[in-house]
Amino acid sequence: MALQILIIGGGFGGLAAANELRANLPSDVKITIIDRKDYFMMDLVKLWIIKGTRKFETSKRPLNTIVKKGIDFVNEQVTLIDTGQQKVKTATKELSYDYLIVAAGVELAPEKIPGLSANGMILYDLEHVSKIRQKILDIKSGKIAFAITGMPYKCPPAPFEAALIINSMLQEIGTRKNISIDFYSLGPITLPAAGPVVSKQLLDILESENIRFHGSHKIISVEQNTLKFEDQSTANFDLLIAVPPHKAPQVIYDTGLAQEGMFIPVKRDCRTQFDKVYAIGDVTNMMATEKIAVPKAGIFAEGQGVAVAQDIISQIRKEKTNSIFEGRGGCFVEMGTTAGYVYVDMFAEPNPITRLDKPATEHMVEKEQFEKERLEKWL
Repeated sequence: MALQILIIGGGFGGLAAANELRANLPSDVKITIIDRKDYFMMDLVKLWIIKGTRKFETSKRPLNTIVKKGIDFVNEQVTLIDTGQQKVKTATKELSYDYLIVAAGVELAPEKIPGLSANGMILYDLEHVSKIRQKILDIKSGKIAFAITGMPYKCPPAPFEAALIINSMLQEIGTRKNISIDFYSLGPITLPAAGPVVSKQLLDILESENIRFHGSHKIISVEQNTLKFEDQSTANFDLLIAVPPHKAPQVIYDTGLAQEGMFIPVKRDCRTQFDKVYAIGDVTNMMATEKIAVPKAGIFAEGQGVAVAQDIISQIRKEKTNSIFEGRGGCFVEMGTTAGYVYVDMFAEPNPITRLDKPATEHMVEKEQFEKERLEKWL
């Protein structure tokens, strides 16, 4: 019986793992990606949709193109993971596995903040990004509030990029002088995972653009034009752009891979408590130190996907396995026409290393190249 490797999720981690496996294993080893979405698109494109330089229709790539690489694709939602029988069920299929890679990503949970969905726009929601663009074009005066309402969240710099991009759009339109921009976060500093130095550099950039940052502001509910905080204080807004709390897909909790409301705990080998089951990317919680977790970012999901693939390849070849996630990578911080770059080495000794390269036009070019290279390589 040929070996079967199943991958739940066709995002950064799933695609990186599938391609690494396929390139290094004989064709009789079956590799299958299961995803309820039929396309792949990087989250960073959502910011470009707001900016008006991209459209969803021309940015998404069909996932079924991986079939031509010798990787199977099942476009269905996973309804059950049976770790005892080593099976995964979807609405119409039951698939067996010898190795399972869970790269299921996260789901947005705006319902955890009463009134958020009714009174705010969700930055990470594809349905909302073109509406956000229209609202930015239409607003003539008033207050725009950005809010991070749950942690951890995907791509830590993204909400700040959105604020800086929108700031730049308003300047171009000529309405910025009549509009205030305030940023509320439940974190004490801008980028807790990147540490105080990088956070201060980002804060300086925000302040230089007259974007006011309010740390340690935990939002407990949203009413029409009003944010309510845990300390009983309030803030008004005319337009709210929010990052909602995140959660793992329900099947992860049903399987016992994570406790309700949490993410799958893994170490650098990405193994779960179940035999032959790995977890990578945003659905996981990997601690770099006692207090700092590896950020939920595509570059790290990709690194974990490659590390897990190499570990599985070593096992199949009966070689010694010691493949672990390196923890190096970075994120661009786009600011309109330029971008900065946050470099991270999560497992450096004695503490994680982070630095922010100052904004430059070449980083903007690199960001576009980052997307192009991966689309060409994976699909």
